[in-house]
Amino acid sequence: MSLLFDSFWRAIAYCMHPRVIALSFLPLILMVVLSFGLGYFFWENAVASVAAWLEAFDLIQIFLGWLERLGLGSLRTVFAPLLVLVLATPVIVLLCLLLVAMFMTPAMVELVGQRRFPSLERKHGGSLLVSVLWSLGSTLLAVLALIVSMPLWLVPPLVLILPPLIWGWLTYRVFAFDALATHASGDERKAILREHRGSLLVMGVLSGYLGAAPSLLWASGAMFIALAPLLVPVAIWIYTLVFAFASLWFAHFCLTVLQRQRAQATVQVRDAEPSPPAPLTLPAQEPGSSFNQPPTLS
Repeated sequence: MSLLFDSFWRAIAYCMHPRVIALSFLPLILMVVLSFGLGYFFWENAVASVAAWLEAFDLIQIFLGWLERLGLGSLRTVFAPLLVLVLATPVIVLLCLLLVAMFMTPAMVELVGQRRFPSLERKHGGSLLVSVLWSLGSTLLAVLALIVSMPLWLVPPLVLILPPLIWGWLTYRVFAFDALATHASGDERKAILREHRGSLLVMGVLSGYLGAAPSLLWASGAMFIALAPLLVPVAIWIYTLVFAFASLWFAHFCLTVLQRQRAQATVQVRDAEPSPPAPLTLPAQEPGSSFNQPPTLS
């Protein structure tokens, strides 16, 4: 537990490093360009399609009519755009995570390795191709879990539990692998992921809850729609920084575990080696002993 908290505070400190802040702008720029490009071409059609879909449900229309009677009729005009943003949020989160893993994590692991573990041997147990395939496979499983669990989100407690768990599992899978890809061998990585799965999953889930913070911007309703050109880049940058922090957290934790594991293995090997035999020494003889007398012929 002490290692978990030590890595946590170190990750926060490293987030203030100018190199990390500079790296965070690359995923931000890519995501902002992609978001506004898709919004420019598909926003109106998406909102119109969602509005038409909502009108087909009598229960939703009854709910919106009830809001109008309460004097909240303006929510009808923003309900469809907000729903589009809510549905787009998982896609934004996934893309931010993958962009951070691709463009930021290798550089941040290198930064942590140079500053804290310069003597740690690099065994390159995970290539770039394996890392990409691992991330894509984990992402597909997470998306499948999100789709399957969506009906359960209608239950109030579960909507606060299931998505962060899924994000946490995906975060732990992606960043723990990338943190060990350069320094650990394949067997070392598998052993660390197996022995410390509980701690790594806790780190991932906490990062998932931190990643849910930008979603609070959606709760600003009509104000958010008016300020969307400003708030969307802010939300994306927060997502990027959260995942950058998570990547640093996993890097500090995993490399420390790897260093301790190797040190322990070295001690065990030394203890298992047989000690060299003691040199053979003859017992000291007293002067005048028969062993010191020259042989005589009888």
